[in-house]
Amino acid sequence: MSTTEARERTINLGAGPSMLPTSVLLEASKGIVDYEGTGMGVTELSHRSSTFKKLLSQAEADLRTLLDIPQEYAVLFLQGGGTEQFSATLLNLLALYASKNRGRATPPPVDYVLTGTWSNKAVKEAHRLTSRVNVVCDIRPTIQDPSASIPAPETWKLSSLDDAPAMLYYCDNETIDGFEMPMDFIQRLPKEYRERVPIVADCSSNILSRPIDVRAHSLIFFGAQKNIGPSGTTIVIVRRDLVVDPDAVEASYLMPLPTTLVYKHYMDNDSLYNTPPMFPIYISSLVFKKLLDDGGIKAAQERAETKSKMVYDALEAYPTVYKPTVAHAHTRSHMNLTFRILDKNTGSPSEEAEAQFVALCAEHHILQVKGHRSVGGIRTSLYNAVTIEQAQCLVDVLHKFASA
Repeated sequence: MSTTEARERTINLGAGPSMLPTSVLLEASKGIVDYEGTGMGVTELSHRSSTFKKLLSQAEADLRTLLDIPQEYAVLFLQGGGTEQFSATLLNLLALYASKNRGRATPPPVDYVLTGTWSNKAVKEAHRLTSRVNVVCDIRPTIQDPSASIPAPETWKLSSLDDAPAMLYYCDNETIDGFEMPMDFIQRLPKEYRERVPIVADCSSNILSRPIDVRAHSLIFFGAQKNIGPSGTTIVIVRRDLVVDPDAVEASYLMPLPTTLVYKHYMDNDSLYNTPPMFPIYISSLVFKKLLDDGGIKAAQERAETKSKMVYDALEAYPTVYKPTVAHAHTRSHMNLTFRILDKNTGSPSEEAEAQFVALCAEHHILQVKGHRSVGGIRTSLYNAVTIEQAQCLVDVLHKFASA
């Protein structure tokens, strides 16, 4: 199979499911018909077969290389999505706490950093499942205000270590809001807190676009459908010594975990506790290989910084036309660039002008740039599969629209 003219001219800046490298899709089109000469498509293989186990093992090995994941961490290829992990991370870490604090009748606090839509959803899910949810900092009111300072980690209202908090959750990149956490923030937390409290990162929309210190975390999770592959698989990186059997502990505050949320089942069975999402894993494995061939995470970070700077510079060049929704440049996402288009007369965001911009983008074959329905505006997602040349096409349209 070869590519098409329509695909070659289309620039898909959707936030997810998102653009994938054409070369990966062409390779996958062969594998879905006949995987490596087996006469069977990859979706027809037994997940217990040596053929698929080899594929899965190589995918894990390549991801370990890309992210420098040490062997004391398990890599789990799961079903569900990032949203399911809001429950799974909390429940598994509550089980860990219960295993270490047998006899305690009260639940531990769980700490959350609130930065936007997805972290807010995580907080809401936590309130459904436990009673001591502590928002250590709500950054949202400061994100769009250039006169407000982003609260520093040193000022966050962390739970007391005497209460043995079960976890600290944060979302590394808010896909809808365009906010990305500074890379150094964990090291600015109190040393004893970092050493004693499991830190959980939701990296669904910026994984593989910049380095992440795996060793500074207890658990990292991410859905595939942004920078990795199609929707359908979610990857969890978790320190092995923190994974417990929740059925082996009892606590009044710990509900029985649904079988498919128990990390131990997947860790003990190399992600093959039940039938895994085979095709999304296959696509992910091809993306991992391509990223390694293209220079790994360092090169991906350099491309991401180049692309996002091009676009942000174009936005800043026309302050009466465009307004980034994240006021502080050092927290603007390199993946999901969000902005409003202003009415030339009033200076306020204009849905009419934004519709005109979306139409102009479509004329230039740039698609899926409308902001999320909950916030409006424009969102252009520059994931790893988007090339520098394609980002330049977006910049050209930004200039054209502003100059009209």
